[in-house]
Amino acid sequence: MKLALRIGILAGVFCVLAVLVWQGLTAHGAPDPIQPNTSATVALLDIGVLVFREGLECILVLAAITASMTGPKRGYRRPVALGAGLAFIASLITWSIAVGIVGSLSDNMSALDLQAATGLLAVIVLLVIMNWFFHKIYWGGWIRAHSRRRKTLLENARAAEISQWRLWFGLVLLGFTSLYREGFEVVLFLQSYHLRLGGGVVLKGALLGIVLTAMVAVLTFVLQQRLPYRKMLITTGILLGVVLLVMVGEQAQEMQLAHWISTTEINSLKNYLPPWMGLWFAVFPTVETLVAQLIAAVLVIGSYYAARRFGGGPPDAGALEAPPPRMAAINA
Repeated sequence: MKLALRIGILAGVFCVLAVLVWQGLTAHGAPDPIQPNTSATVALLDIGVLVFREGLECILVLAAITASMTGPKRGYRRPVALGAGLAFIASLITWSIAVGIVGSLSDNMSALDLQAATGLLAVIVLLVIMNWFFHKIYWGGWIRAHSRRRKTLLENARAAEISQWRLWFGLVLLGFTSLYREGFEVVLFLQSYHLRLGGGVVLKGALLGIVLTAMVAVLTFVLQQRLPYRKMLITTGILLGVVLLVMVGEQAQEMQLAHWISTTEINSLKNYLPPWMGLWFAVFPTVETLVAQLIAAVLVIGSYYAARRFGGGPPDAGALEAPPPRMAAINA
């Protein structure tokens, strides 16, 4: 199983690198700030990474909730799974509502203004996801809150303080909130891509992320495999950092196109900046786009080191790498 997992990961990395090389050699970017520049392939990969990252966090929350539901209590996993399923459906409904709202706004705003506004919202959402400084509240606290709620429900059920129906409803609600928060964030983030590239690219990227998430879910809940959760979070965090820089560069360019900010070209950089840098990483020879990306990088890297200094930091390695049935460290 471990060998097959490693082979699968290496094959996936090889395929991604092959696509990157092929696209970089054959396609031509448009590092001109007065032209829209978006690659559907880049967007697909960005969306896949984000959906997988959010799905991975959701799996860890659900694993923390269901870790102690073994033996006679195994039946309690069913309402949690039902709640997660309902949250997935609710996320799809939220997507439809959000698309409708953005579509109605397009009647009163120009296309460039709407793209700049939705792109700014996507960057803010991604900054929140990437911000290590608020880790204890944003992520670690979220797991602890769900674990405490699950513990309270089960203890009250044993003490006959609540009915079985209320226990069942509480577990459904736990599963629902575990997934819906991540789904809501993804919905907000993807509005910018949907507006610029349409639903086809968004659907393909989301399916890529869902497939990767489903693979981890099967290994975690069905096959009960020990997975390197901490390494997976760090890896996807690095990939999200790249996504953030791309999003910030594109967002700054869209704000230039909408005349929200000025455009100061760096003529000396044009001759040395290859076209694929604009296509894949949204690096354009303008002061505004480069400064925006630098600020985003400083915010994320600075918040990470600030969190380490003041005791926040990433999730504990021992807690995340424990197999699902023994995730007591997360539950604590």
